[in-house]
Amino acid sequence: MLTAALNRIGLRGWHLHSFSLGAIGLCAGLWIRAKTVDQEARGNAERRAMFVGLWPPTAWLIGDALQRQEQTRRSPLRKTR
Repeated sequence: MLTAALNRIGLRGWHLHSFSLGAIGLCAGLWIRAKTVDQEARGNAERRAMFVGLWPPTAWLIGDALQRQEQTRRSPLRKTR
C-alpha cells in the first residue's frame, strides 16, 4: 500500500537507495562534527547523528520494496484480476 502510493507519486527504488547512502554520509559528517563542539553541546550533537543514522536502513528497505513492485509490474507473466 505504501509502496504503491510512493510509486504513484514518481519515487523509484534507486531514489530511496541514493537517499540511504546520502544519509550515511550525513550521519558520518554529523558524528565528526560532534567531536569538534564543546563538551556541553556534544551530547545533543551525538544524539542528532544517531537519529540520522536510523534513516538508512529504513530507506533502503522501502527502496527494495519499491524495486520489487517495479519488477512485478514489468513482468510479462503477471496475472490479471
